[in-house]
Amino acid sequence: MSGHSLVSLRDLILESQNGLSKRSGTDGVETPVLRLADITAGAIDESDPREIRLTAKELAKYALHPGDLVCIRVNGSKALVGRVIQFRANRVWAYCDHFIRLRPNQELVDHRYLAHYFNSQTVRRHIELNMVSSAGQNTVSQGTMLDIPVPCPAIETQRAIVAELEKQFSRLDEAVANLQSVKANLKRYKASVLKVAVEGRLVETEATLARREGRTYETGEQLLQRILEERRGKWAGKGKYKEPVVPVAPELSGLPEGWAIASYSQLGDVTTGFTPPTGDAANFGGSTPFFKPTDLDAGDSVRVAREYLSEAGLQKGRKLPAGSVLVTCIGATIGKTGLAQIDCATNQQINSVSPIDDCVDSRYLFWWTCSPAGQAQIVDNASATTLPILNKSKFEALPVVLPPLAEQARIVAEVDRHLSILREVEAEVDANLQRAQALRQSVLSKAFQAPQPNK
Repeated sequence: MSGHSLVSLRDLILESQNGLSKRSGTDGVETPVLRLADITAGAIDESDPREIRLTAKELAKYALHPGDLVCIRVNGSKALVGRVIQFRANRVWAYCDHFIRLRPNQELVDHRYLAHYFNSQTVRRHIELNMVSSAGQNTVSQGTMLDIPVPCPAIETQRAIVAELEKQFSRLDEAVANLQSVKANLKRYKASVLKVAVEGRLVETEATLARREGRTYETGEQLLQRILEERRGKWAGKGKYKEPVVPVAPELSGLPEGWAIASYSQLGDVTTGFTPPTGDAANFGGSTPFFKPTDLDAGDSVRVAREYLSEAGLQKGRKLPAGSVLVTCIGATIGKTGLAQIDCATNQQINSVSPIDDCVDSRYLFWWTCSPAGQAQIVDNASATTLPILNKSKFEALPVVLPPLAEQARIVAEVDRHLSILREVEAEVDANLQRAQALRQSVLSKAFQAPQPNK
């Protein structure tokens, strides 16, 4: 594609315009106003727009026309700022001030050609080098956008490039969709494994084994009583003993033979995290990981935090032992769960359970909490508000199905075996998704090769 002239974007568009800042109005026509929430997979979702009354003057200034490009002007994510959406809709739309409208001169440039070019690494580098970041928001100006150099062959060549890109991307999109479908199936498979695991259907129950081998065994109910007795014994001499909270949620049906129902409170120490004063730098920068919900993405191997507490900060916080099960109990990610592999502390969004040593397998407790049944208990018992919250008193009373200790270990081993296979497949899928993204960029790079501007 060598031989293209290289021009600035400002030479290829008729006008650029920041969006509408008003949020309500009493005069004019009800008009949908584009927000970032209305964009799904690079296209406008017309199912639930926010409508504002706009006057004829406002519509003339802010209406979107077929062929317009809508650029994301401001966002908390640097990856989104400067992204461009082709306007395709079945009705008239305006757009809010989070966007810049670019109206290409269709005699000089095909809007589809520009839209593809804006996805190239060349444009992303230009935008990322010139965006301004302040108070957690990233912004790109009209000037930055208009200064973008664009390789500009003849309009017929542009259309040929678009046709070839769309042919190749159609195949690539189909492959990516298939990979995403595999990922979704893997997620369902994991949920299925955990479901049967906590229903006593993944491994032989201890009751079945004991009967076949002609021996006795410690049932889940006997294990629970032993746990409670050990807790009372350890408290002796420390004053009045407070009995753990019993499970108050509805009973779980179909309990396997030899299993029992306990509460988190009965099986371990329940702790709500605490954040030391953030204004005092002396509380931070030490060696104790200070976990927050985002750190729990590591699942059953939570070791590394984004922030660490000093000894002074730890004295004000609440130290947890390795093996604690960490559960997010507030916000959109309520139920997200991690298993601490190191002594740690958490912030107040997390309730933790530190299981009684040698009585409860912390890995089993983790997988129970991650299972569909465990997650349902968390969600169903959270407050039904805009911001879901499960406080400590409700959390510690949630039910846990408790198998015999030996059966817990067998369940964990079999879950680990299944999920290790799943992780291998998932890693291969992720690698292929990365290859697809690299291939997309390679295709774009070849399509938009152009000589460097004269210095």
